[in-house]
Parts: sequence; C-alpha cells; structure tokens
Amino acid sequence: MTAGSGPPLVLLHGVPKTWYYWHRVIPLLSERFTVVAPDIRGFGDSARPDGGYDMGTIAADVAELMTALGHERFAVAGEDWGAAFAYGVAASYPERVTRLSFSEMLVPGAGLETWSALTEDNVASDHFLWHVGFFHVRDFPEMLISGRERVFWETWMKNETYDPAAITEDCVEEWVRCSSAPGGLRAIFEVYRATFVNIELDRRWSARRLPMPVLTVGSDSFIGEEGRRQMERVADDVRYVELERCGHSMALERPAELARVMGDFFAADIA
Repeated sequence: MTAGSGPPLVLLHGVPKTWYYWHRVIPLLSERFTVVAPDIRGFGDSARPDGGYDMGTIAADVAELMTALGHERFAVAGEDWGAAFAYGVAASYPERVTRLSFSEMLVPGAGLETWSALTEDNVASDHFLWHVGFFHVRDFPEMLISGRERVFWETWMKNETYDPAAITEDCVEEWVRCSSAPGGLRAIFEVYRATFVNIELDRRWSARRLPMPVLTVGSDSFIGEEGRRQMERVADDVRYVELERCGHSMALERPAELARVMGDFFAADIA
C-alpha cells in the first residue's frame, strides 16, 4: 500500500497483522508523507518462501522495495515485530534511514526471552509473552491453530488491548484470511523460529550506535517505557512518548494520537 506525497515513510506491521493494521493511521500521515506500508515477507498477500524470516533478511527486503520505488533515503516506523524489522533496517542501512520509530517491542537478545519466561512475575503482569516459546516450536502451533485461526487470533489480539472493541471485525477477517492461506501460519511462526539468528544479528548491530534520531512509542497498558530502554542500548538521540489507556495495538486503539506523535517527529526534517 502506498499513499500520499512528501518525504517517504515506511510503516512495518507486526504479528499476525498485515499492512491493513495501519489503515486508520495512513490517511492521517499521508497528508504530509508518501506512506509505504508493505506486507512483510510471508504475511498478507506476499509470497511465503521457505526461509528468510530473520530481521536481517526482512530489512534487506524493505531496503530493496524502497530502491525499487525510487526512494534512496526514507524514514521507517514499526510496531511489535515490525519495530524489530524497522530497527534492522536502520542498523543495516544507517546511511539510508533518516529517522526511526520503534514501538511496543523487545529485541531478541535484549529482553524478548526474559519477558517470555514462565515466572510468577511475568504471569502476574499484563505483558507475559508466553507465545514466544510456543510459536518457536516446530509444527505444533500449525497443528493446533489450523482451522481455529479466528478464535485464536481474535482472542489473543483482544487480550493484548486496553480496549478490545478496537479489534474490529474487518481486522479479524484480514488476519484470518491471510493466516489460513497455504503457508500463512508457517510464515508467521518462522519469524519466531529465527530468534537465535536475530540474537546474533543484534549483537553485531548493537556494537555500532544508530546515527539517526529515534522515537519510541509505548502503551501504558503493555510494553510501555521498556521500548525506550531498548533503543537507548543502541542510539544516543532517543525520545519517548507513552499513549494512555492503550494496549499493544496502538494504530488501532489510538490512531489519531499515534499519527500526531509520529507525524510531528518525522516532519522535523521537512524544510
């Protein structure tokens, strides 16, 4: 999906979403930016190859897409796994990325595994990432969820929100349509099965500080300020904004506020 005009801005979705996750934000941001919101490899209506679901390969996908669209330099924003991929783009192609927005994610090797561990504190929290280990297991998630995509994704996504009503029927239909297509579930879970590759990538990337300004956006009812700490490991110019009465799906729960925060940040480079 592309829309609008102005400086190019890439929006990267998370799991199990597609470009449609951003559909409430795109009309607001496209007033000032050329918005590019792709389906990430294996998601939505994209191809589902056997491999290449690690942060480095998907970062290369994004960079190649922007080259094909004629954008040498661009800003990039992501939430959930889209934020991890956006970080991968910025770390792999720092000369091309003007600004980075990182939202509601923990980078593999820097907290994702800790928050997914079976501990009393995690279970009692509102952000226990139990699914990370489950999705990593070969074949079993596909076996247990296939044919039950609707009840699984709808229940899981609503449980991660402050306002479950933000997960509307059109969103559920999109996720179910794409994840139930041939290879749809496998592609989603391959992202998690690349965790140890991603840990090694982060170790290498974090040795070099990001040169661009970084905006971290957190929700007060899910990952919150941890996103700021994630980016302070790897960048010096890090700003943080927290959305109130918001859960993990910020672009669906607080689209106007998110668009305003992101728009002001990315517009700082517009002469």
